[in-house]
Amino acid sequence: MDSSTSQRRTFLPRPWEWLVRLVIPILYKVRSSGSEQLPRTGGVLLLANHMSYVDPAFIQATSPRPIRFVGSETVRATSFWFDWIFRLTGTIPLSPDNALVATRQIVRALEAGEVVCLFPEGAISRTGQLMRIQRGLETIARKANVPVIAVAHDGIWGSVFSYSGNKLLFKSPRLLRTPVFVAWGRPRDPMTIDTATVRRDLLDLGEQAFQQRPVLRRHLARECVRALAKQPWRVAIVDRTAERRVLKAGQVLGAAAALSRRLRRTVPEARIGIVLPPGAGAAIANLAVACAGKVPVNLNFTAGRSALEAALRIGGISTVISASAMRAKVPNFPWPERTLDLKEEILAAGGKRAVIAWLAAAWLLPNQLVASLLGLPGRGDRSEAALLFTSGSAGEPKGVALTHRNILANCWQISSLSILPDSAVILGCVPVFHSMGFTVTLWYPMIRGCGLVTVPSPLETRKIVEAIREENATALVGAPTFLRPFVKRAEFGELRSLDLVISGAEKLPQELSASFFEKHHIDIMQGYGLTETTPVTNVNQHNPPMLVETSDVQEGKRAGSVGRMLPGLTARIVDPDTLKERALTDVGLLFFRGANVFEGYLDDAKKTAAAFHDGWLVTGDLARFDDDGFLFIEGRLSRFSKIGGEMVPHGTIEQRLVELFDLDQTEGLKVVVVGLPDPGKGEALVLLTTLDLTPEQIREKLADAGLPALWIPKIVAKVDRIPVLGTGKLDLKGCRDLAAAMTAGG
Repeated sequence: MDSSTSQRRTFLPRPWEWLVRLVIPILYKVRSSGSEQLPRTGGVLLLANHMSYVDPAFIQATSPRPIRFVGSETVRATSFWFDWIFRLTGTIPLSPDNALVATRQIVRALEAGEVVCLFPEGAISRTGQLMRIQRGLETIARKANVPVIAVAHDGIWGSVFSYSGNKLLFKSPRLLRTPVFVAWGRPRDPMTIDTATVRRDLLDLGEQAFQQRPVLRRHLARECVRALAKQPWRVAIVDRTAERRVLKAGQVLGAAAALSRRLRRTVPEARIGIVLPPGAGAAIANLAVACAGKVPVNLNFTAGRSALEAALRIGGISTVISASAMRAKVPNFPWPERTLDLKEEILAAGGKRAVIAWLAAAWLLPNQLVASLLGLPGRGDRSEAALLFTSGSAGEPKGVALTHRNILANCWQISSLSILPDSAVILGCVPVFHSMGFTVTLWYPMIRGCGLVTVPSPLETRKIVEAIREENATALVGAPTFLRPFVKRAEFGELRSLDLVISGAEKLPQELSASFFEKHHIDIMQGYGLTETTPVTNVNQHNPPMLVETSDVQEGKRAGSVGRMLPGLTARIVDPDTLKERALTDVGLLFFRGANVFEGYLDDAKKTAAAFHDGWLVTGDLARFDDDGFLFIEGRLSRFSKIGGEMVPHGTIEQRLVELFDLDQTEGLKVVVVGLPDPGKGEALVLLTTLDLTPEQIREKLADAGLPALWIPKIVAKVDRIPVLGTGKLDLKGCRDLAAAMTAGG
């Protein structure tokens, strides 16, 4: 008998060992990596994330040695059941009242050569995200002087033993074994351990564990078809493009299935362009293209002709699906010779007869069989599933190739939070060519089973308000530019059905957030993401309720932040100049890594190489995290000017001008600062404004407010309007071009 077996018999009671080894494999499919790094003898302090009441079982199931756990004394005291479990497993109770006694007991156990596991968050997460790492672990590690190992598990959130969906226990049990993955870190010197190091390790290991989810290897179209076929009777889309149309899930599936067969036969190219507004047509076209084994490419019809021609060329697109009304609306679009009309193509594919046949199949056959009849493979994983083009706000568009893994990962990351359950009714108005509209209001509702109400344009504020009111929509997603008009054009009470309003694409101004809340009593939840991250990486959510007496207050949102990272993501903060790692709480250049991060730009190795550094995605944003994991975006690196060796933030100057001049930007932006090359100081600040403002007025106001002289624009140019992209984001390239043209020769 080796030493580890001997220790197991000494420290692990037989009933607990039996439960872990015999019962857990029946209910869960547990896998792990890195457990061989656990020293075979001697004391070791484990630090693990806390997602459910059964976390200790998974950690023990993957450990080669017995583990003593540390649990909440408050929980133990709530019932005989918990008290019995604590006694059975030898768990060390810990509470604020007995912290000193418990710490001594933990240290003695470590010194005696035991493996002790502590949950440093101090409580089970009720948001599904990593909470604040509590202090005190450093003292334990140093006193015991034993190696410290971080352990992160993934897959248990959503079970009846977790707080997912703001419920505990009262959830539908999973019929199949739940996949759970446990990632073990490497031993660390106890003298170098601090809360920041532990947080970084747990995030890194959480990303590794999330990457092992079996669902990420599946095929996007197959997952959508299966989800639609499971409940063919449910209302999937209420399309309010022209007249109100209600489509059931089976109808969406039937139309897409019929069209996919025709596209498979008639279109030889790998990619098919789609030019349609948000609506049933866009959903059917995208699903049909994916089911045909092709790659859907939703094209930004608001972009310039040269950018669109470049997109068609880069994507190798010679076939585009659109509609006659759309062609009339955007006559300057460089329509290829083979431009297909969606309605005519469905008719050519068999029309109602073919759609009804597939609808019947969805009603009568198992969902897996329906997907197989369409010839959909079970595996998509890292193969290309979609192509989007960047907005071009800072330069020429680039083809962002998204894989099945990317899209499925982001859908499951969003699903893991409580903000968009299957009972949600999402108002979809963000263009499908925008990554937010593409993932969150196209694929996510199909996979998750949410309701979707569509309005063709985010600029049609009154139509959106009417749709929200009449369809009882519960969630609205949009850029600040699109949300501004709701302050004036929507009356109090018209948005009362909304549980969630999410803002993304650009920084949410504080004044907009405040005025929106004052008018509608709704908090705008700011989020963050990039096209290259499919797109969501962070989002604020409502504070989770306290479901049991032992619950502590936990925060899901924080003013000024873009929220915590979604599960399965990890990050770094680095020096913008040297790219050396900084503390996560310092301001620096933000890097990401995760399953939703794209793998490269289409056929552009040079730009792909520039987008990554040692395997990390370079976001181009300056940011910092706080100790609770909330991310604060300080500004786009391209929205800073280096003047006299100092980094000058354009956004801060703009915000101060809005405050100092009491500007109402509800109907559009009034001021924007850009930097232009300057031979003397590196860059010169130029203020573009739609107002009659002089350089003297600007200088006086900003100087009186205490801004440094370097931060005050010396050049002021009046313009008719501030350039904005079709996605609602500020058109940085357009602003710089406009500033250069207006200051040329001046």
